[in-house]
Amino acid sequence: MIAKFWVRKDNSTVQCQLCAHHCTIPDGRRGVCGVRENRGGELHTLIYGLYSSVAVDPIEKKPLYHFYPGSNILSYGTVGCNFRCLHCQNYTISQAKPEDAYLESTTPQDVLLLAKRYGLNSVAWTYNEPTIWYEFTYDTSKLLHEHGINTVYVTNGYIAGEPLKELAPYLDAMNIDVKGFTEKFYREVVHAKLEPVLKTCELAYTLGIHIELTYLIIPGYNDSVEEIKNFVHWVNEKLSPGVPVHFTRFHPDYKLRDVPPTPLSTLRSAHEIATAGGLYNVYIGNVWGEPDITYCPKCRKPLVEREGFSVLYNKIREGKCFNCGEKIFGRF
Repeated sequence: MIAKFWVRKDNSTVQCQLCAHHCTIPDGRRGVCGVRENRGGELHTLIYGLYSSVAVDPIEKKPLYHFYPGSNILSYGTVGCNFRCLHCQNYTISQAKPEDAYLESTTPQDVLLLAKRYGLNSVAWTYNEPTIWYEFTYDTSKLLHEHGINTVYVTNGYIAGEPLKELAPYLDAMNIDVKGFTEKFYREVVHAKLEPVLKTCELAYTLGIHIELTYLIIPGYNDSVEEIKNFVHWVNEKLSPGVPVHFTRFHPDYKLRDVPPTPLSTLRSAHEIATAGGLYNVYIGNVWGEPDITYCPKCRKPLVEREGFSVLYNKIREGKCFNCGEKIFGRF
């Protein structure tokens, strides 16, 4: 299938314009993502309607804490990625080639029917990077919206501006990984750039897409106090103090197996820095037994309490605090 968002540079070379890499691709070659191939001067997607993973997940697992908490979401993933994260926990699919993976085929109509069969009001494109599955996620998200079903991207945020603008009317929420807050970290650990990710976050927020941010803290790589403070300042300055931020615990995996798990003290310190910096929806993830409570930013009453991925109670009423009536950031 011919892909969207590319231009022909000459008779045999094309430039992909889907993500911030803007790969220039000779005939017969693929872009960084490994799933978009130049065939005779036309860019083709190799994964339309092909998935590697499907499951029904708690929405808190994405993680999304302020987007219909306590609900379940139908989740799909395929193969490939436009990042090369040294610590990827899903590397078996993110770094796989389409021809080397076991993939099932589906259609937008199939996804709709499956969501309806299980009575689910949301579908997530997740597990690997959904941007590179753009054509299928766009077509399916548009169909799902016609039937009142929400759609979610769990993403690294490297999508280019125009594709995001085209998708935005059919995309309700994004959990965006801000993987660190220096260009050095992105260059050495992710093999990409930080600035395009920040621009995606800012554009998505401007477009009215519900966003939550995940910052995975890796000891010795992106855990300095200065870096966390700069990240918090950016959220406050460019987005909103209400945007939920998830500081999550690193576990050794893939090419960073020699790095220890994030100390709980580091996560608590990041939480303290963020709340002191004015953010009021800050969470610690990948840690069991830590308080996971949403508080009203005005009266500080506990509104949502979670245990793992389960919601124990939810006192948000029509998007407002049950006690003082303050509007709560998110969709409920």
